[in-house]
Amino acid sequence: MLKELLKPDLQDLILTRNWPALREVLSFWTTPEIADLLMDLDDTDQVLLFRSLERNLSAELFSYLETEDQDYLLHQLTNQETRELLTGLSPDDRTTLLEELPAEMTQRLLSLLSPEDLKEARFLLGYPEQSIGRLMTVNFVSVRSEWSVSEGLSYIRTHGRKSETINRIYITDSRGCLKDDVPLRSFIFAEPDSKISTLMDNTAVSLSAFEDQEQAVKVMEKYDISEIPVIDSAGVLIGIVTFDDVMDIQEEEATEDFQKFGGMEALEKPYDATALLSMIKKRAGWLILLFLGEMLTATALSYFEQELQKAVILTMFLPLIISSGGNSGSQAATLIVRALSLGEINLKDWWFVLQRELLSGLLLGCILGIIGFSRIILWSMISNVYGDNSIQIGLTVGVSLIGVVMWGTLSGSMLPLLMKKLGFDPATSSAPFVATLVDVTGIIIYFSAAVWFLRGTLL
Repeated sequence: MLKELLKPDLQDLILTRNWPALREVLSFWTTPEIADLLMDLDDTDQVLLFRSLERNLSAELFSYLETEDQDYLLHQLTNQETRELLTGLSPDDRTTLLEELPAEMTQRLLSLLSPEDLKEARFLLGYPEQSIGRLMTVNFVSVRSEWSVSEGLSYIRTHGRKSETINRIYITDSRGCLKDDVPLRSFIFAEPDSKISTLMDNTAVSLSAFEDQEQAVKVMEKYDISEIPVIDSAGVLIGIVTFDDVMDIQEEEATEDFQKFGGMEALEKPYDATALLSMIKKRAGWLILLFLGEMLTATALSYFEQELQKAVILTMFLPLIISSGGNSGSQAATLIVRALSLGEINLKDWWFVLQRELLSGLLLGCILGIIGFSRIILWSMISNVYGDNSIQIGLTVGVSLIGVVMWGTLSGSMLPLLMKKLGFDPATSSAPFVATLVDVTGIIIYFSAAVWFLRGTLL
C-alpha cells in the first residue's frame, strides 16, 4: 500500500529527472515490483526510468517484461545501451529474447554482441526449437573428481561468480563428462584434504540438450530438484536448466493445453497482445468444425421426426439428456488429459482407464437416472402432464441417462488416449469436441430407449 502511495512521487522524480533520488527509492523495491511500475508509466517515461537504472538491475528487470515491451524498449535504446543490456542478460534469457523477437531485430542484436557472447548465442540457438538446449544456460561451475575439496572450493570462489547458481556443484572427469552433482554444503563440511570423488554418491539426474523442454518440467517434479545438468551425446556437461526457466515453460504449456481444451488453437502471444484477426483465425476453425458436427444433431433429430410428433413430451427431456452426456464426457476428458500431461498414466494404461471409466460412467449414470426417474414420478403425483405413461417416460429418461453418461464418460476418456496414439496433442480432444460427439449419440440413445419403453402407448 505504501508503494502505491509513493507512485505519484516517483513520477515527479521522473519528470524532474532526479535520477539519484529515484534510484535510492527503487533500491527498496523488488524487481517484479519495478516491472509493474514501469508498465504503469507512459511510453516516454518507461524509457527514461529504464535508462536511469543501474546496468545489473536493468538487465534483470528486462527479463521480467513481455516480448512486446522488450521489443519497444530495444527500439528506443542506443546501440551502446543495447549492447550493455545484452551483456547483462543471462545466456538463457538472451536466447529466449533472440528467438521470440522479429527476425530483423534479432539480426541487429546479434551484430551488437561481443565475439564471445555471439558464439554462445549461436551455440544455444543451434539447438531445435522447444529443446532443452535452447533453455539451458552455460553459466555454471564444475570441478574435477580427482581434486581435493580445498582445490574445489578455491576454484568455485574464483570462477563461480558468474554461475547461474551454486546450490549444487557439478563433478566431471578429465574429458568434461558429468560424473555426479553434490550440494554445496557437502563441500563446506568436508575435510579440506579429502578427494572430491569421496563426496560422490552417483545419483545425478541429467537430460540431453536435444530432449523436449517439457521433459525438464517432469524431471524437476519427479525428483524435487531446482536445477538439472544438461549433457551432449557424449555425456559432456554443457549447461544447466534452472527452476525459474522451467516454471516459465510449465506455464506456457499449461496455457496452451488450457486454450486447446477450450476448443481453439493455442495463442502464441498473450491475450491482450494478440491481434483481433489472429484471434478470429485461432477460434474460427474449431467453431466451424464443431458447428458442422452439431449439424449431425439436426440429422439425428430428423430421423426421429415421427416419434417427436407422436410424443411431444419427449422434447422436454432432450436438453437434459444430451447435456448430461456432454458434461460427463467433459469431466472424463479433463481428468485424462491432465493425467497424461502429469505422467500419471500413459498409453499402456488404456485398459485400466477403460474399465475404470466404464464403471464410473455406470455408477454416475445410475445416480442421475434415479434422480430423473424420481423427478418424473413425483411430478406425476401432483400433475397430469405425463398422463398415464409416467412410469414408461420415467424409465425412458432414467435408462437414457445411464446410457448417455456411460457413453460420454467412455468417449471423454478414450479420445485423449487415441489422439496421443496418433501423435496428436491430447488436449485437442477438447471438451466442446467431446460434447458435440456425445450430443449426436445421446439423441440416438434417448429415442431408442423411448421406442423400447413407449411402444404401444405414446409410440
